[in-house]
Amino acid sequence: MNYLNKKTGQNIVLEEDLLFERSHKGGYGIGLPKLDVPEVNYKKLYDKSLRKNKARLPELSEPEVVRHFTRLSTWNYAIDLGIYPLGSCTMKHNPRLNEEIARSSEICEAHPYDPIEWTQGHLQIMYELQEDLKKVTGMPAVSLQPSAGAQGEFTGLLLISAYHRNKGKIKKTIITADTSHGTNPASAALAGYNIVQVQTGEDGYVTLDSVKNVLTEDVAAMMLTNPNTLGFFEKNIEQIAKLLHEKDALLYIDGANMNAVLGLSRPGDYGADVIQFNLHKTFTTPHGGGGPGSGPIAVSEKLIPYLPVPRVEEKNGNYHLNYSFSKSIGRVKSFYGNYGMFIRAWCYIKALGGEGLRKVSENAILNANYIKSQLKDVLHIPVDGNHLHEVVFNDKNQKESGWDTSKIAKALIDYGMHPPTVYFPLCVKNALMVEPTETESKDELDRFILSIKEIVTSKDSSVVHPKRAFREKVDEVKAARELKLTYKFKDE
Repeated sequence: MNYLNKKTGQNIVLEEDLLFERSHKGGYGIGLPKLDVPEVNYKKLYDKSLRKNKARLPELSEPEVVRHFTRLSTWNYAIDLGIYPLGSCTMKHNPRLNEEIARSSEICEAHPYDPIEWTQGHLQIMYELQEDLKKVTGMPAVSLQPSAGAQGEFTGLLLISAYHRNKGKIKKTIITADTSHGTNPASAALAGYNIVQVQTGEDGYVTLDSVKNVLTEDVAAMMLTNPNTLGFFEKNIEQIAKLLHEKDALLYIDGANMNAVLGLSRPGDYGADVIQFNLHKTFTTPHGGGGPGSGPIAVSEKLIPYLPVPRVEEKNGNYHLNYSFSKSIGRVKSFYGNYGMFIRAWCYIKALGGEGLRKVSENAILNANYIKSQLKDVLHIPVDGNHLHEVVFNDKNQKESGWDTSKIAKALIDYGMHPPTVYFPLCVKNALMVEPTETESKDELDRFILSIKEIVTSKDSSVVHPKRAFREKVDEVKAARELKLTYKFKDE
């Protein structure tokens, strides 16, 4: 049993037995009335497939089962409990109004095989979301189909490949940067490309010379995360786009960090050819275990012919699905994409409007820089500059005290909050990557800042953390290699 004081913000967490261990003879969860249907001799209906012994299922009442699973649910940390400062993951609050609308019967009971006449409202939502995303990016076309950010990357690369093939060219190289998300080279490899990575300059930006040095006729595109994983907006992005276009190479923007630039910058204005959104990050649809992802893409004029089908179109106030695009790469997702995520993103955009979305980015930038201002004299900032939505620290200042990145991260668990991203981006040694997001209050930011300061000024860095959390330090190697997936009864 674990009791933590009020300052940590963590509740009491109880140990929990397995249902098999809680089982008691005669316990049952539901009582059925006497039925008026005739009894059946099941032994005559089933042959030798009958089990020899009764199933040893736990015998428990309904309240016991409900409380068991409710207590288990308290073991997991969640954004509804406190700050989740994972850099580049944008774990922020999901407005409950959006969730309620997405769960309404009018929305969630539609079937993809329903006639078009019955689903005009649903198609209208998809069409309006496409139009809104076009405005956000300044690009002429959007596909909602990809079901996650990584699939959006993969789809964008398939479009790039189709574009070059249609011109009779086979280009096999993709350029990435060491400040890009790790999925960028992975997606490129999956699409059949060779990857060339450029190193950022000492100031944290991709240099024009580094691109020129690897830009050959074989380059199909460059994939850049912008803002990058150091939290910087690539200052040379417009010139990089021009360099690529001179070689008929395309510019792919990883848009996972778009919550830093909404209403402030549009990829279409600086020459991007394709960008994927992470609706489950930027537009507050559930992230991770909370729901499926959604990774729509926006493209430049030259890639429109290759977009997935069907495409939602509007004519004279009516909405329809158009499959008639001969150069399309085809479907990338069954039916029309993760529609439930479209609803949440559509609600979010409609509720905030253009000015509201700009405020989202301003708050994200403000929160990140507030944390930076309060911790810059405590933690080391290896690459300093104009940070936007996130800041990357490391443990250089803690070498003498013995606190390293891993120890700091695990100690934060004892303060009732999730650790930041650690050891990424790889271009920063022992990185602590912090993204507070725009939905955190100053009080919560101060709680995080105070916790970091208390941890790194603690005299005893030899304490193994977490020590006050429900589970103490886990032998991760043993847990991965010696799995126990079945319950063994005591008499077995």
